Amino acid sequence: MHMINKRVLVGNADDARNPPPQVTAVLMVAEEQNVTVPSRVVYAKIPFKEFGAPTVAALHEAVEWVAAHVAEHRLMVCCRVGMGRSVSVVIAYLCCIEGMSYADAVKLVLTRRPGGMPLPCLQETIEDVRRRRQTQENSSLA
Repeated sequence: MHMINKRVLVGNADDARNPPPQVTAVLMVAEEQNVTVPSRVVYAKIPFKEFGAPTVAALHEAVEWVAAHVAEHRLMVCCRVGMGRSVSVVIAYLCCIEGMSYADAVKLVLTRRPGGMPLPCLQETIEDVRRRRQTQENSSLA
């Protein structure tokens, strides 16, 4: 597993099954993985296909899940090997919630997770998620 910042890590399926004590929330984004986590861990699964472009709906849901849990938990986003889908969700979170540019988020994540490979069309999908979030914020203010 790899620490991206003080609150967010990326990991693989084995890391999800046996998270270190300081990790209290796990988001599994591998469609093909079904894991059981310790009872002390908050867990969710939002499936992404391996090597495929992420859907706006799934990426939006994953970003919102991370945003909802990161303040109270040190959390780990996991996929089969911890290189593609998990990395992509963390990049999207950093862009959509933390306000980082795509280039800066990719640079940070790939520095902390060498070998990481963002999913195809990730930057475009992140822009769609940003627009969806903005639309939802605007409609809740109306």
